[in-house]
Amino acid sequence: MESTRELETEKSDSEEAVRGKGTWKQAAFHVATTIATPAAYTPLPFAIASLGWPLGVSSLVSATLATWYSSFLIASLWKWNGEKHFTYRHLAHSIFGLWGYWSIAIFQQVASLGNNIAIQIAAGSSLKAVYKHYHDNGTLTLQHFIIFFGIFELLLSQLPDIHSLRWVNALCTFSTIGFAGTTIGVTIYNGKKIDRTSVSYSLHGSSASKFFKAFNALGTIAFSFGDAMLPEIQNTVREPAERNMYKSISAAYTVIVLTYWQLAFSGYWAFGSEVQPYILASLSIPKWTVVMANLFAAIQICGCFQIYCRPTYAYFEEGTGFKSNKRTSYFPFRNRLTRLIFTSIYMVLVTLIATAMPFFGDFVSICGAIGFTPLDFVFPALAYLKAGKTPNNSKLGPFLRPLNILIATWFSLVAILGCIGAVRFIVEDIKTYKFFHDM
Repeated sequence: MESTRELETEKSDSEEAVRGKGTWKQAAFHVATTIATPAAYTPLPFAIASLGWPLGVSSLVSATLATWYSSFLIASLWKWNGEKHFTYRHLAHSIFGLWGYWSIAIFQQVASLGNNIAIQIAAGSSLKAVYKHYHDNGTLTLQHFIIFFGIFELLLSQLPDIHSLRWVNALCTFSTIGFAGTTIGVTIYNGKKIDRTSVSYSLHGSSASKFFKAFNALGTIAFSFGDAMLPEIQNTVREPAERNMYKSISAAYTVIVLTYWQLAFSGYWAFGSEVQPYILASLSIPKWTVVMANLFAAIQICGCFQIYCRPTYAYFEEGTGFKSNKRTSYFPFRNRLTRLIFTSIYMVLVTLIATAMPFFGDFVSICGAIGFTPLDFVFPALAYLKAGKTPNNSKLGPFLRPLNILIATWFSLVAILGCIGAVRFIVEDIKTYKFFHDM
């Protein structure tokens, strides 16, 4: 009972503090920034290479369609019982009770922390690549650039909420398009310069190794569609929120299809089974375009990082009881200082892990398997069934129920297999590399 009263208090506080002001276009920027980050689709060619053409293409296409559909389900559930649900965990509580609330809370934290470790490694790698272009014999390592990026994110973390990031995320969305266009073009250019007879598309290694690579690839693909923040984003949208969210999701996924599929397929075509987990590491010429792609990547990751650290900041605000007064824009100095201390602790933790174990591909896979797969594939299907939203007296009713059951079952299996593959590769990398290795 006490926990239930606490949840109700959190919910009423959210209702008082936050009113949807954003347009569907601004929401599209948020959705695109959280999903279509360079750290999400740069490992896709490597995932395709681990599965081969037939299984790789079918896995990517089916994951795209499944998560697009699941996003619509979450948007439709935002006000399913007549009440607005301002966060993912409150939506889960309204449908499944306390166990739903805490399950989503745990998965969200795993997804947020794992995602930010992975993309901080990616941002550091891109910044290091730019540095090496101008200072080939420079002494700065990957760890330095991960720390520089962490300091910048600490500054952005002082902005109060997601809505305050709208112009940052607008810039990040344009950087996504710029990154995708540049990287796809440079990948095709590099592919044409390579002796095509030397490119192999066969799967290497023993039978066990092939299986583990395939499991790892499934987790990577799940990570690439990660968006554990849809209800929080929908809360920033003005009424009619449900219809506006449908438009923003469709706009964001248009960008995703145009970028993900082209980069995944062109990257595997260009480099075959030798493609790197972070495809920018496979690109070499022309150098100025590679530098530009890395800069686009670093800019875009700035916004994505902020979106994913917000659930952790929200837990802290709810736990300590401090919030800015959104109606008067009043944010006392004491609260600012408290926020600075907490966000500093968070950034030190994430940065320390990223610098100690900069294994980008491994974090991507395990985060996708045990963080994003439950949130973006399994929960939406089960919640839609539990909430009784399936239309019984329409032509779609008999089709939607088995479809949701199939999605929940299959992606639960993907989560298990992806986790097995990721853990195996993390263990192997720890044996191979020392902590704080300059990758």
